[in-house]
Amino acid sequence: MTRPDTPITGIHHVSAITADAQANVDFYTQALGLRLIKKTVNQDDVSVYHLFYSDAEGAAGTDITFFDIPHAARNQPGSGEISEIAFRVPTAASLAFWASRFAAIEVDHDEPRRRYGRDVLEFRDPEGQRLALMADGDDAPIPAGTPWTHAGIPAEHAIIGLAAINTTTARPHATLPLLTDVMGFRVVDELPDPDHPERRTIVLETGAGGPNALYYLHVQPDAPHARLGRGGVHHVAFRTPDAARHAAWREHIGASGFNITPEIDRFYFLAAYFREPGGVLFELSSDGPGFTTDQSQDELGVELALPPFLQPHRDRIVELLHPLDTSRERTSIDAAASVAPTGS
Repeated sequence: MTRPDTPITGIHHVSAITADAQANVDFYTQALGLRLIKKTVNQDDVSVYHLFYSDAEGAAGTDITFFDIPHAARNQPGSGEISEIAFRVPTAASLAFWASRFAAIEVDHDEPRRRYGRDVLEFRDPEGQRLALMADGDDAPIPAGTPWTHAGIPAEHAIIGLAAINTTTARPHATLPLLTDVMGFRVVDELPDPDHPERRTIVLETGAGGPNALYYLHVQPDAPHARLGRGGVHHVAFRTPDAARHAAWREHIGASGFNITPEIDRFYFLAAYFREPGGVLFELSSDGPGFTTDQSQDELGVELALPPFLQPHRDRIVELLHPLDTSRERTSIDAAASVAPTGS
């Protein structure tokens, strides 16, 4: 079946699981310098916070989001999961800045290195979420986000969006045709694992390519099946520019034999969900209308925001939620400023 004329343009957002919303807010704002752009609830379970972190504007392609599930077990890595989220930073010099910052604020991290042809710095959040920073370098055709002004993090090194996702599959014969034949991703490289002959990494891209359009498919036939929990990723959403092209892609996915949901209006964007054959949950999302539909730019992320269909239930929803400090005073703290100096 012929694909829609407009390609999937990149990664819209990635949604993960936390068991400690306050610690999550503190890490992603105070340590990483992201803006808490929306404090809302999981529309399918309103007792659960849904927290969105992004660039200064809340632009599509810059969001990492978290569902707060306090008693979630620890994520068990394996096949059928998103195994790493990579953020964009401007240059390789930015990676050196972040390595020094992570050392100072005791973030679990590796050293910057060259990986799959790009400069990266891998690190973990306090719950073990596997993350990386990837330098845009000279190959960044998709515009980056707007840095959020944050103490201790110069704009020239700030996180400016999502760069790539990594998924692990034991069923490449089923996952790869979906990505290429149905969704229009292009294979740009295939790299063997010298230590494990049965494993390999397939590098794909969509749209204009480069950061925000990169997908790393790790083939591991011997991997156990992943079990989702805190420190794991719930789903990845891919970008479509508007409602009309969102509908075209949803119809195309369904006509290609995949069980995709009807269009769901999430108020801030349109959504539709389907599971790829290897087990990872995919979403199609529209770029708009965006996060300023119910709050001004200055108000974003501070107070609890609810879409219109949940507003009549606000009092009951607030009763179900535990207190969570998302004040600008708290989210603007620089994690490095609270670290006691060492030495005499």
